[in-house]
Amino acid sequence: MKKLHELISVLPNYKTDDDLSTVEVTGIQMDSREISKGDLFVCIDGFTVDGHDYVDQAAQNGAITIVAEKEVATDIPVIYVEDSIRALSLLSNTFYMNPTQKLKLIGVTGTNGKTSISHLLDDIFQYAKYKTGVIGTVGMRINNQAYPVKNTTPDALFLQQSFKKMVDEKIDVAVMEVSSHALAIGRVHGCDFDIAVFSNFSQDHLDYHETMEDYLHAKSLLFSQLGNRYDSQNKKIAILNRDDPTYNKLKMVTAQPVVTYGIEKKATFSATETQINAQGVSFKLKTPEGEFPVKSKLMGKFSIYNILASITSAYYAGISLPTIIEAIEHSEGIKGRFQPVLSGQNFGVIVDYAHTPDSLKNVLETVNSFKKGKIYVVVGCGGDRDRTKRPLMAQTAVSYADIAFLTSDNPRSERPEDILRDMTSNLTTDNYQVIIDRKQAIEEAVRIAKKNDIILIAGKGHETYQIIGNEVIDFDDKKIAEEAINNR
Repeated sequence: MKKLHELISVLPNYKTDDDLSTVEVTGIQMDSREISKGDLFVCIDGFTVDGHDYVDQAAQNGAITIVAEKEVATDIPVIYVEDSIRALSLLSNTFYMNPTQKLKLIGVTGTNGKTSISHLLDDIFQYAKYKTGVIGTVGMRINNQAYPVKNTTPDALFLQQSFKKMVDEKIDVAVMEVSSHALAIGRVHGCDFDIAVFSNFSQDHLDYHETMEDYLHAKSLLFSQLGNRYDSQNKKIAILNRDDPTYNKLKMVTAQPVVTYGIEKKATFSATETQINAQGVSFKLKTPEGEFPVKSKLMGKFSIYNILASITSAYYAGISLPTIIEAIEHSEGIKGRFQPVLSGQNFGVIVDYAHTPDSLKNVLETVNSFKKGKIYVVVGCGGDRDRTKRPLMAQTAVSYADIAFLTSDNPRSERPEDILRDMTSNLTTDNYQVIIDRKQAIEEAVRIAKKNDIILIAGKGHETYQIIGNEVIDFDDKKIAEEAINNR
């Protein structure tokens, strides 16, 4: 419980006609349905719902005060601010006593690889006997206890609540995927990052950011927001991919020390003598402390980049290189990231989250590097998302696979036929089939596969659902593939 007048003192500018000197706040909420007696309700004008429309419900449920950026009619006190999202960040951070200042926080951003890097880091820290927290695409874990999340990077209130829980459970280090959307709207304002990591940059989310420049700018905010001050007691580090074309731009936006990793160009941590096969990857790791051999069960060149990013981050978080390398060699990877489906068949089936042209290309190049037969890919594009990547996804599929099965992938409010028409509009080859039903597409790929062929089921990875219209339907690529193999 906190005195409201002390809590709102962190806001640089607000207006109220009410006397708040004796008001005490028991909690903060942005969902009127979750209000308990004595809570502060912050009205957020979101993409689909405007919290200002639910002030009466919040009051009925026990809200003691409202924070709003638009005029509302209610009998309880109202505090007016210019920007509710920014106010929510400040209020949440203060209410939960600046939790990220009490643990080491690593933020990972980029188009592809965020989840893999985050989970590799989690594996490393746990191997080094650290207590960890992870927040990202596949949910949240605090000390290995799983919790659901709604977005890759949740809202500021959920984040600060979660970080407070981590502090209470004496977590040593937290790793968080930081999406461009979250950076653009300020969900991570108030998060005191110690290390910011960049994976790579390619086309995605242009439905939201409109241009690649806007998209990169959003990503760059993680690094610019590391701050302009050097503090020997609270050092900050920016870790960048030296091989990515955005390197120079990102280096310019941060005032903090920059450390690099890469394969092609000279970097602080680099991989040479790389070997990639169906059993995984191996390479010689060059570091400021010398050279070390590294082996991993993870597959593909993109995995080497993810491993390098993880090694570099863990090293600057204080873990010794021998411990890091041992942890990498023990890591099994994560669900839906180049995950094999093994049901006794004599052909390969791999499930992967690749949902951008660049990530699909990377995965298919990896499959091509160890294939012994034909490659089939099952892939689609999401509805209500960036339409410009649809023909690029299809072109990548037919360019790197023997046959592409173009199908549905969360069509949402769009007609699947329209999405697939966008995908096939520029194709000049005929090595593809359009099968709208994703289950049927997977079954057909399994039906025609022969010994040593490989099927890549791309786009959904760890997801266990399909979004069709307003319905969320159970759908797991791995389970569907297993059923198809067993039925065959």
